[in-house]
Amino acid sequence: MFDICLAVAILGMLAVVAARFDRMATRQDTGSVIVNDGDTVTLNGERIRLIGMDAPEYMQICNKGGVDYPCGRQAREVLVRLIAGRSVTCEGSKRDRYSRLLAVCRAGGVDLNRAMVEQGWAVAYGDYTDAERMARDRRAGIWTGTFEQPSDWRASHRKNAEPVNHTGGWFLDWLREILRF
Repeated sequence: MFDICLAVAILGMLAVVAARFDRMATRQDTGSVIVNDGDTVTLNGERIRLIGMDAPEYMQICNKGGVDYPCGRQAREVLVRLIAGRSVTCEGSKRDRYSRLLAVCRAGGVDLNRAMVEQGWAVAYGDYTDAERMARDRRAGIWTGTFEQPSDWRASHRKNAEPVNHTGGWFLDWLREILRF
């Protein structure tokens, strides 16, 4: 009897996993976007988080030469200029814990994720470490002065800061996405 129950449970779980694979497929959307901040856009009604980088939060303040400035707002404005009214294509397959699609977005052939890091208005967050190194060496964007890492700023200003991506975290994200209803 135990073996039969175990077999039914395993088959049921496999059915759930198989049914959820359609949500795990890579999605690609194209259209005009609303730029929420330096690393989040809304495309066709869906919030999308630019993966592999982390821009200052919209309300975040940085310092350059002893003077505070709104680096979060400036990061948003840089992303707006990079898009320049063009159609944006975003492609991704994972979601974060806020249900935002994690994607690489392009406008006019420009990889927006990489461009934000290269121009110094985002830090590498799992990808684009070469671009961050170049921006830091050129003292571009936020690297011209001092700033708090966006993840640290969120942690000190909100209770629901985004989690740091630890090794093996991808498995938990995958499992959470499979079981999400």
